[in-house]
Amino acid sequence: MTITRTAEAFWAGPVQEGSGSIRLGSGAFDGPYSVKSRTADGKGTNPEELIGGAHAGCYSMMLSALLSGAGTPPKSIHTTAKVQLERLEAGLTITKILLSTEAEVPGLDAARFQEVAEEAKKNCPVSRALTGVQIELAAKLL
Repeated sequence: MTITRTAEAFWAGPVQEGSGSIRLGSGAFDGPYSVKSRTADGKGTNPEELIGGAHAGCYSMMLSALLSGAGTPPKSIHTTAKVQLERLEAGLTITKILLSTEAEVPGLDAARFQEVAEEAKKNCPVSRALTGVQIELAAKLL
């Protein structure tokens, strides 16, 4: 089975003054981006924010799947992904992603939750795609 998802970007102008738009193939998002929205507080989104959203969503789904498969389905999961972008000698680089998750899982003890949370971090498809980036996890059972 192969599933293909599509996103597209349009850019106009020199990098510092220019701007563009990013559109998801599903139509769920279509919005602006620019250097200012990436490196300062400009209006619009940026690639790192979109990666963070994808990672938080993927991780939450994987954690739910693992918990459900183990017979302890979650009541709720909330995950935040903080994507760090640094200027290195090689240029702008995503150097770290901090996943922070809180889950309400009836009947599950904290030690087992930590095991499953780490397994989800290791096995979610977005984590696997980002193997060149340090990914940290802070997981809390509510």
